[in-house]
Amino acid sequence: MKNNQIKQVTEALVDLKQDSTVPKNIKVKIEKVINILNEESGLFLRINKALNELDDISSDNNIQSYTRTQIWNVVSLLESI
Repeated sequence: MKNNQIKQVTEALVDLKQDSTVPKNIKVKIEKVINILNEESGLFLRINKALNELDDISSDNNIQSYTRTQIWNVVSLLESI
């Protein structure tokens, strides 16, 4: 069950990374979050690391408001696990 939720979060991040309106520096950070979620360490450790990175991304001034909303949706999915 939790693996399916992690997969769903990862897919949402991949979609976001492929969005042409997302700045390159944000795409690099999103890729880092995807890599964190795919690590072999403990689930809750990965989630906490990912949430920290996503918090940094959402506070970036370079992203559009709708991209920020998508990031918050991903955060909500991670917090529900």
